Amino acid sequence: METIYDIQQLLKKYGTFIYTGNRMGDLEMMAMELDELYKLHFIENERYLQAKLLIKKERDWMRLNKKGGTGE
Repeated sequence: METIYDIQQLLKKYGTFIYTGNRMGDLEMMAMELDELYKLHFIENERYLQAKLLIKKERDWMRLNKKGGTGE
């Protein structure tokens, strides 16, 4: 798993489509969905950790570059 798109495709396999129009909001919702899938043992530990790390990196990058996620 290398990109946010990969996470979206993983979530899509479980019927979860996330698009709020706000990138930061999307990332938060993806993280919550991943938590639920992991708790229910739908995804393995390694995939869960990779996805959470990618989301954290993306959030940090957005904060550092002052991107609010509204198409700026």
